[in-house]
Amino acid sequence: MSDLKRTKLYDLHVAQGAKMVPFAGYDMPVQYPLGVLKEHLHTREAAGLFDVSHMGQCFITAEDGTFETAAKALEKLVPADIQSLQPGQQRYSQFLNEAGGILDDLMISRLGLEGHTHKLYLVVNAGCKDADYAHMQKYLPEGVSVEVKDNLLSLIALQGPKAAEVLGRLNPAVKDLVFMTHTDLMLVDNIWVHVSRSGYTGEDGYELAVKHDDVEKLTKLLLEQPEVELIGLGARDSLRLEAGLCLYGHDIDTTVSPIEAGLLWSVQKHRRSADAGYFGAARVEADIADKTTKRLVGIKPEGRAPAREHTEIQDMDGNTIGEITSGGFGPTAEGPVAMGYVARKFVKAGTPVQLIVRGKPRAAEVVKLPFAPHRYYRG
Repeated sequence: MSDLKRTKLYDLHVAQGAKMVPFAGYDMPVQYPLGVLKEHLHTREAAGLFDVSHMGQCFITAEDGTFETAAKALEKLVPADIQSLQPGQQRYSQFLNEAGGILDDLMISRLGLEGHTHKLYLVVNAGCKDADYAHMQKYLPEGVSVEVKDNLLSLIALQGPKAAEVLGRLNPAVKDLVFMTHTDLMLVDNIWVHVSRSGYTGEDGYELAVKHDDVEKLTKLLLEQPEVELIGLGARDSLRLEAGLCLYGHDIDTTVSPIEAGLLWSVQKHRRSADAGYFGAARVEADIADKTTKRLVGIKPEGRAPAREHTEIQDMDGNTIGEITSGGFGPTAEGPVAMGYVARKFVKAGTPVQLIVRGKPRAAEVVKLPFAPHRYYRG
């Protein structure tokens, strides 16, 4: 008997011919009959629908009913500026440990619904969510609480250039959202949805938090639209890799800081000093100043064969300078793509390197990320 958890869309996945695999404690669809390659390209060309209900969802609220108290409390745990969030805005950040290593990366939103603007809404990774909740409960001060909603809310993502057109048929108001903003609305009769214009494919699109009881109905409604296909974990991975987006447990973990991972942009300027008051702030400041620490870069191998995770990266003299953390075939890039860490002096785009595959060196070069252009809608 499997002890894997199932999302509320499990039966629908099976009925649609999905190949199910264990992922972060869940039985999840890795691909559908369309296949990973076509699912990837379909998302880039039309609209792909993903079940991401394995992710963790929770609210942070302060007993005094103010946003400021909740935001200040969370700012001890993440390097991002939370207090400046306006209602309906969201921000990407990371939970850091005291040594500045990344415990998880997450999305943080300030609710925009009237009467709820004092609340923070967080989406965290499936494999880290229990540890994340425990971390928050341990370190958030008295009077600030974490309310886990995994027993109530599902999460689906509609991604691709046709996503706005498709979702706009259900409620035209979603088209007014720009990248990294969100709203709560009735998408169709009696189905309330938290709609965020965001995602992890590099494409324009939305993430939709909806009650468990409504997710199957909403999913079937979206699948009736001619532009929409279900997309599995396989294409989700190749899409985010082409977009140069980090995957927790691969490209980021407790051994690296946000600065080494190329996430300096997610740490607002006034939060970059050692006295900023969050776990790991000293490491963040030190890594900004220290030009010798490793950095995450894009790697383009020559030829057609992908370079996989843990592949050794060498300089042209045969010295080890780093390691691949994510690699595979990029259907949009029409060839192998990879990300990995290299010593700081090798980060410049165009730098030749070699990858050690089955004991033999293989030519590659450092390239600027992403491999496929970001097409977020910014208005």
